[in-house]
Amino acid sequence: MAEKEPEISVLEPNNSNEATVKALYKALASGEIGKVAGFVASDLEWWFHGPQGCHHMMKMLTGKSSHKAFSFNPRSMDAIDDYVIVEGWEGVQAYWVHVWTLKDGLITQFREYFNTWLTVADLRPVAVAGGCSSSKFWQSHPRDLAKRSLPGLMLAI
Repeated sequence: MAEKEPEISVLEPNNSNEATVKALYKALASGEIGKVAGFVASDLEWWFHGPQGCHHMMKMLTGKSSHKAFSFNPRSMDAIDDYVIVEGWEGVQAYWVHVWTLKDGLITQFREYFNTWLTVADLRPVAVAGGCSSSKFWQSHPRDLAKRSLPGLMLAI
């Protein structure tokens, strides 16, 4: 079966944040750690949720493990404002979501969710008839993992 290309949903055309994150994954996959450093701010804020010992991306970003230790194969990528949300899974062993925040083309914040369903909500008020409301704008796509029981979290931005 041929490997599926990441599904891309972009709210604005030619999203440079998405291009930056795609280039980051490409550099990680080929082991080009020097290139990776060019995409990430020196004071990167990192947050992780998942089983102990599964800090695979942070280990790769800091050079503590090689690109062969764990393969991040993005299955979907959504660019929304300053955020790029990337999702992937490897069989039933590993499901992950990465939320990258970029400012001026540089990754400033990274949130990694490993074996955790994620919903992202925008808490900025949106004018609606009769008042204000917030909106959910991204949710994990269970696909072949739909029957798997994983903890769920909400990321409010």
